[in-house]
Amino acid sequence: MPTHPAPKHLLSISDLAGDLDRVLARAAALKAERARGVLKPTLAGKNLAMIFEKPSTRTRTSFEVAMNDLGGHSLYLSSKDLQLGRGETIADTARVLSRFVDAVCYRAYRHADMLELARWATIPVINALDDVEHPCQITADLLTMRERWGGRFAHHRLAWVGDGNNVLHSLLLGAAAVGLDLAVATPAGYRPQPEYVRAAEVLARDSKATITFTNDPKEAVTGADALYTDVWVSMGDEAEAAARMAAFHGFQVNDALVELAKPSAFVLHDLPAHRGQEITDSVLDGPHSAAWDQAENRLHAQKAILEYLLLPRAKPRRAK
Repeated sequence: MPTHPAPKHLLSISDLAGDLDRVLARAAALKAERARGVLKPTLAGKNLAMIFEKPSTRTRTSFEVAMNDLGGHSLYLSSKDLQLGRGETIADTARVLSRFVDAVCYRAYRHADMLELARWATIPVINALDDVEHPCQITADLLTMRERWGGRFAHHRLAWVGDGNNVLHSLLLGAAAVGLDLAVATPAGYRPQPEYVRAAEVLARDSKATITFTNDPKEAVTGADALYTDVWVSMGDEAEAAARMAAFHGFQVNDALVELAKPSAFVLHDLPAHRGQEITDSVLDGPHSAAWDQAENRLHAQKAILEYLLLPRAKPRRAK
């Protein structure tokens, strides 16, 4: 029976916490190389399986193009196409895919299933979104802010306006890891899970970042360097749509709210957007919008993540 070293996984943005600066720097370098038409096959001969239980535009496209640019290959596997849809266990699927490919990215409904896949896989598992976290998205978001702020996060404040959802969970951890101040505005009853708040506060103590919470979007946004919003009704929350629409009244990112931020502030949205609900056309399509750079950066962030998980790291030299 062959034995395998424990693989590196990206199940949470906290899995990158100690290496985020290096991953973001590599993503920026890969973006610059692609702009010059330089594509280096660093992952030649590597294969990525992509299991998708939820539909996707940016995640699927960025991972497929990333593997192609890096000289590797990707296989799209809808859950309807796999034996998972006919009762095969996640554990058995993990064992089989570990014999065929070099990594798996998984877009899942349940975080518990993500953990189960990683438990049995002997290859890296990448969380491409589940109901608790979205680490690949936040890596791209941090890359976007890094570009806009000249590589520095300290002394900048990001305002989150919206739901305490999976994106916010990863953002709390990512912002705290890089030293970015975060002001969170959510309606009462829609705050992030307490364990994510506690974990972010631990990281923030080391990075000197501040994390604040309010139920008032204006309070969070006033004087902010950037704003971030997301849909009010995520995939899987459709049964709560009416209640959520009522609860989030007043949380729309519109021109009046953006005016409260710094004149240089920009607006982030992880997309897809429900225009006219959480954000207006005039903001998403306007001069403050960074959403399209943010979407593009999914490609470059994913490349850096794939290299981080699949390429061997140079061992530190011993002092003579």
